[in-house]
Amino acid sequence: MNRRIIRHGFILILIALVTGLLLPAMQIPRLGLSAHTIGILSGVLLIGIGAIWSAFSLSARQALVMYWGWVYSSYANWLGCLIGAFAGAGQMTPLASSGVKADTWAEATVAVLLISVAITSLVAVALSIWGLRRHRANDA
Repeated sequence: MNRRIIRHGFILILIALVTGLLLPAMQIPRLGLSAHTIGILSGVLLIGIGAIWSAFSLSARQALVMYWGWVYSSYANWLGCLIGAFAGAGQMTPLASSGVKADTWAEATVAVLLISVAITSLVAVALSIWGLRRHRANDA
């Protein structure tokens, strides 16, 4: 078990719940709802990963990269959607934003966050799969 990543999960759930309260103040409430949902689901995912942490068989460096990959991608995904919702930046999220677009700085910020989420999530998932490979014939 990894209490640090579990704590991040609960923190993310808390800020996602607060996000839900702020929906009426957002330029794109549907994208804010996405941030709320993403935050809660990512928080639960972090709690689950923390709960099975001892099942991963990784080097110290791989475990560190996996840890920060999961933590970063969870917060950055929530934050990217939240910034988009408040700033009206919907270019990267056309379904949730109905094509609404904002100033270049806001669109660029959301794009950088969401693209970095895609990369770090892929790395974290790949390391998770690698870390759960079987080592002994008696592993179940």
